[in-house]
Amino acid sequence: MPNFNGVIDISHHNGNVNLTTAKADGIVGVIQKATQGQRGADPTYARNRGRAATAGLLWGAYHFGTGSDGVRQAENFLGVVGNRAGLLVLDLEPNPTGPSMSLEEARAFVTHVREKTGHFPGLYSGHYIKQLLGTNSDPILAKCWFWLAQYGPTPVVPPNWPTWTMWQYTDGAFGPEPHSVRGIGRSDRDMFNGDETKLRGFWASETS
Repeated sequence: MPNFNGVIDISHHNGNVNLTTAKADGIVGVIQKATQGQRGADPTYARNRGRAATAGLLWGAYHFGTGSDGVRQAENFLGVVGNRAGLLVLDLEPNPTGPSMSLEEARAFVTHVREKTGHFPGLYSGHYIKQLLGTNSDPILAKCWFWLAQYGPTPVVPPNWPTWTMWQYTDGAFGPEPHSVRGIGRSDRDMFNGDETKLRGFWASETS
């Protein structure tokens, strides 16, 4: 089954985006940064959520994890997005401005989201999760669907997951083409492991 290149992830760094134009360029789903740490919130989240709804796009939200209490971070995230915001994701990567989230804090985060929503969130990560786990497995994080960040030609999945569900193949500069989306410009773009019909079914199953 072919991979579907119809998902983007955005944050305030993308500025004033036109999601109607992005839809016309083949985008079907948008995952927006909502929160960071225990108190941070992305100022463009509510605005872009409204724009995505107007454009008829699938919607999701992610939380940038930091080195602090995982349950409190999950509460911050759910307080901003609500329990039925669309796809929910934990972004687990090195924090350039302070301590990075640990495996223990990540487990606490995803478990709390599962308790409150009925679904484990997705886990977005790349070399950081490979560094943290090595050849080991983590049975809690393995319950999260996996969103790989890797800007090379071939996705390499950590042993903790049988495959990737989504693959961020470019950050708008590195990785395979295309790097940009009309209405947004250069941006993170994401493959889905399946066709558009499977993507829509997956999105629905994670938000029901």
